[in-house]
Amino acid sequence: MPEVTMAASNSMLRARRLTRALVDRPPPRSDERGPILLDDPDPDYHDRTAAEILDRGDPPGSVWVFAAGFLIWNPRMEVAERRTAFLKGWRRAFCLMDRGSRGSHATPGLMMSLDRGGNCTGVASRMDPGDDAHAALVSLLQKEPPVPPERVVAETDAGPAQAILFAAHPGFSLYRPKPDIEELADMLASAVGHLGTMAAYLLKTVIELERAGVHDLHLWRLQEMVAERRERLPHQIPGCHSRPEMGDPVDPGRRR
Repeated sequence: MPEVTMAASNSMLRARRLTRALVDRPPPRSDERGPILLDDPDPDYHDRTAAEILDRGDPPGSVWVFAAGFLIWNPRMEVAERRTAFLKGWRRAFCLMDRGSRGSHATPGLMMSLDRGGNCTGVASRMDPGDDAHAALVSLLQKEPPVPPERVVAETDAGPAQAILFAAHPGFSLYRPKPDIEELADMLASAVGHLGTMAAYLLKTVIELERAGVHDLHLWRLQEMVAERRERLPHQIPGCHSRPEMGDPVDPGRRR
């Protein structure tokens, strides 16, 4: 997926078409809540997985997390260090069905994850373990789907970082292959759930990637297409105010 640095993209950032006003056009939220689609993992899954990750850290006990979207601005853990990072073999993709947070049964959305193939520039964050690294990592794992994270090596300006990432898997119950860009833009422009719109999620992703120094040309084109579709909607209804953006829920069935 082609990307350029922040220095080359400042003019593009100023020209961004998708705006807060557009993503707030009604309905900004829906009271409909989709079902929880995931089964609970076995009782020792989180403890076992955390122990394995910590044992294999470099050095042992060190945990880096590669983030490509939501986890950049909401890492769900205390962060000791952040680096812009490049990863081969993985790409950003809207490939997780969402009928529970920013989508519904009537207007399903697609959430972003990492899928195999291509390259990706994102952010590697080193977890601040506090007094108990195991407990801190278990807390993070409990906020993600119960699928063991992948182990990768991300390239950074300060050298390689052995990291984990939370990826989409074709066998995962919420996985859906990414549609073509026209269908994807239609879904992101129309999807709304109890946490807000998929358009707001896309806007936040583009803004935070730019702040991290990453300009994703595919997402830039997508925000233009979603904006064009949202411009056809009526303006905010007088007396109808959208609530401030909320963080995604802890329930892994309603994923980032």
